[in-house]
Amino acid sequence: MTTAGTPPADRALLPDLAGRRELVGAWASLSLIHYFIVEAVAMAAWRGSPDYDRRAHVISDLGAAHCGPFNGYEVCSPLNWLMNASFILQGVAMILGAVLLSSGVLSVGAQPGQRYIRTGPGKVHWLAAGGVRVLVFVAGVGQAMVGLFPEDTDFNVHLASAGMYFIAGPLGLVLLGIVWLRRTSIAWMVLLFGATSLGATGYVLAVQLRVDEPGAIERTMAYPIILGLALVGITVAYRVHHERGLVRARRLQGPV
Repeated sequence: MTTAGTPPADRALLPDLAGRRELVGAWASLSLIHYFIVEAVAMAAWRGSPDYDRRAHVISDLGAAHCGPFNGYEVCSPLNWLMNASFILQGVAMILGAVLLSSGVLSVGAQPGQRYIRTGPGKVHWLAAGGVRVLVFVAGVGQAMVGLFPEDTDFNVHLASAGMYFIAGPLGLVLLGIVWLRRTSIAWMVLLFGATSLGATGYVLAVQLRVDEPGAIERTMAYPIILGLALVGITVAYRVHHERGLVRARRLQGPV
């Protein structure tokens, strides 16, 4: 039996924002930002011909395993191992974020004190948050495989893996942005990142991968995914740290 105005325990659950798994998941998502440093370092070490150009060269050229002709020019990336390691680490971080960030925390925009509904009219947010986790997981697997199968080793697997990342990643951000509307102030930013990447991906598919500046369009697809997921990680990490601080403060105060 419940008191008036109090949701039944099986319908309204209070997410645990002070949990360790949520903290690890949040920092895993935030760690994606390392990519920009690795990319800059790999570009500086480029020895191919012509010189590396963000507009003309795709990101995967930096991970090419061998020096030689590929895709119409000479690729040679001495730090290919570092770039591929970054791809794999990004994928692992996305998988960890998808597994460790619970649907409950995502469904309420990581807002403390809010409940999520698993049955009844409000269950859509909880189910949608679960969908976000599945999409991010698939994108993470794809990104890890991009690093495991460089473009000049098994191009078909590499291309399929990149497709998983570029389709599932922005879809996850768009869905999460919709879930977070009216729940957190950054919802529109998450939605914008997802829509930008998804729009660029849709354009590339519509023209059957025939674009004049493949590097520029690919970065329009990839960068928003990284920034959007890192923003999600920052948001959840901030909330988790805040809640853990409150828990520690209550323990220090002792019983009232």
